[in-house]
Amino acid sequence: MAIVEVRHLTKKFEGNATFAVDDLDLATTEDEYLVLLGPSGCGKTTLLRLIAGLEQPTSGEVLIGGEPMVGLPPRARKIAMVFQSYALYPHKTARKNIEFPLKASGMEPGDRAKKVEWAAELLGITRLLDRRPRHLSGGERQRVALARALVREPDVFLLDEPLSNLDAKLRATARDDLKQFQDRVGTTTIYVTHDQVEAMGLGDRIAVMSEGRIRQLGTPHEVYHDPADTFVATFLGSPPMNIVERDDVLVGFRPESLLPKGVVEPDDDAVSVPFSVHRVENLGSERHLVGTVSGIGADTRVIAMLPSTVSVEVPVDETAEFVIRGADLRFFDKDTGGRTARRRL
Repeated sequence: MAIVEVRHLTKKFEGNATFAVDDLDLATTEDEYLVLLGPSGCGKTTLLRLIAGLEQPTSGEVLIGGEPMVGLPPRARKIAMVFQSYALYPHKTARKNIEFPLKASGMEPGDRAKKVEWAAELLGITRLLDRRPRHLSGGERQRVALARALVREPDVFLLDEPLSNLDAKLRATARDDLKQFQDRVGTTTIYVTHDQVEAMGLGDRIAVMSEGRIRQLGTPHEVYHDPADTFVATFLGSPPMNIVERDDVLVGFRPESLLPKGVVEPDDDAVSVPFSVHRVENLGSERHLVGTVSGIGADTRVIAMLPSTVSVEVPVDETAEFVIRGADLRFFDKDTGGRTARRRL
């Protein structure tokens, strides 16, 4: 399988003042599941299309397996791409859709049939092969699109928000299917999404993007617990990280780190703060307490997230002592938003 690498990759569309991809460097590892995560317009899909050869860069390099790709058409890149819409031919059966790239390449009918059966069995869609797309569910159409990509035996899979058209329940099942699929085939995969749950659940590493640049590249644990800047800190997490201004520094802590005194065992650097609760949201498995804290800066709106196992009641419009462990505090530069060294409060 192949490593995908981009070096000083830049893309500026005609008539646009800003760069869609701005001097970007990135390299996968072999067989990695790499997720490109970011809001709409951050450049993640443009980056995927540059790797695929569907767009040509303004400058910079794309390499797959160490070979330069710029200037080569998609069919010469040993990649397979699955789009948001799946792009299935509506008049063809699932079998004919999966077979199409093999037929286009001139493969013999008998060999094509074996390849289609192999991919269909791997993805559990053998019984669907004679149905047309309109008779398939969203998840089934996704598997047909993956099978069509798989029969090409690519070095790299490129997936562009393939779950965005599915409802919430089906997305959870489809995420599991995608992860199991990649684990079985062991092919380097680059996956684009704006959904952090997808990113955290699927990615070996996540590249968090904004304004055409990668703000942080790391494991799901790293980008969530040790964000490189305030953008990553507040983009990841639901609710996002709380950010409190204190003198010349910004102090960040996750909602699950703000807990009633006595519930958490404080460490040596723990901070005790008065928390005034203005609203409580009961969400079944957890409660969100919305209010303001004081003592580590100006009174600031924050959210505490309490699991259902925490039975402490905090009445609305009352103030209670809450604790944040020092190990859970993150510090950011007030001007740049970048991470700074730990300090005592």
